[in-house]
Amino acid sequence: MTHPANGLDDVVHQRVRLGILTIAQEAVRVEFGFLRATLDLTAGNLSQHLTVLEKAGLVEIEKGYAGKRGRTWIHLTADGRKALDDEIAQLKRLIRRVETTAARPATPPEEAPHPG
Repeated sequence: MTHPANGLDDVVHQRVRLGILTIAQEAVRVEFGFLRATLDLTAGNLSQHLTVLEKAGLVEIEKGYAGKRGRTWIHLTADGRKALDDEIAQLKRLIRRVETTAARPATPPEEAPHPG
């Protein structure tokens, strides 16, 4: 049996990207400025993370106008929703393991196996 941490998706699990996905799943679409302010990011940093998520097919980015002002909206794709659901399930398995596994005493250095 593999450890639950091995099932975490590096694209999804990164703190900012996980934040983007969790916020995006709460609405039909989310405005770029709202994400930037909510996650306390620079526009450039948010753009980089959105590019990673878009290339992975987890979000779609839509550019348009609200009045005369340019706007960028982000929405979760079906693959993005599944990836987020899978990540949350894996995190729950990891948490359950921590909560149900008793801590074992550390092996003293003199008793630890030596490589070689």
